[in-house]
Amino acid sequence: MSEFERVAAVSEIAPGGRLSILVDDVPSLLIRIEDDFFAIEDVCSHDGQPLTNGPVSDCSITCPRHGARFDLRTGQPQCMPAIEPIETFEVQVRDGDVYVRSRS
Repeated sequence: MSEFERVAAVSEIAPGGRLSILVDDVPSLLIRIEDDFFAIEDVCSHDGQPLTNGPVSDCSITCPRHGARFDLRTGQPQCMPAIEPIETFEVQVRDGDVYVRSRS
């Protein structure tokens, strides 16, 4: 059964901010929108480029290279050129810390 791993303190990420993290040795992003946190694999499924600096709006992130957009909640692509989803990870906030569920 997969377990949650602490990845950051809530105070480390301002609303609208992001933090590069590793989930099961996979480069990932922890993104904060208001008081909600989302964890996604940091790769565009279209061409394998990092999403790290992509703009975030309306609970989605846009690939800075070709404009593919992904839902932060589900990882589903929202526009071309991406047709495959990106991986998302379950997030919990407990006692001022942010935890992400590993895949294994």
